[in-house]
Amino acid sequence: MSALAARLRSFAYAFAGLRTLFATQPNFRIHAFAAVAVAAAGWALRVTLADWLWLTAAIAGVLVTEALNTALEFLADAVSTDHHPLIGKAKDCAAAAVLLAALGAVVVGLLVFGPHLLALRG
Repeated sequence: MSALAARLRSFAYAFAGLRTLFATQPNFRIHAFAAVAVAAAGWALRVTLADWLWLTAAIAGVLVTEALNTALEFLADAVSTDHHPLIGKAKDCAAAAVLLAALGAVVVGLLVFGPHLLALRG
């Protein structure tokens, strides 16, 4: 297999992962919908390039964290379907990472959109 074919195959695996996320993870779909809503709001409010950078980083952070949380859950379930306290703690910590990323994204959204929304009121 050529190097180019190997690279293309790695993209196929990545897109298969995205399909799995959308097909099996309701929270990923919610985060993806929120990302589209944020992008639409950014476009409608004509946010600056710097604001787009913050919004993009926040969106990527949430989606990446949700994907890693899902990967950890799949691996943990493959190791054991029985309750194990350490597996439970690992899953809880991964879920906490998603929560922290989402809370950070909310803060970014408030900082970026707040002044624009306040200007619309005034």
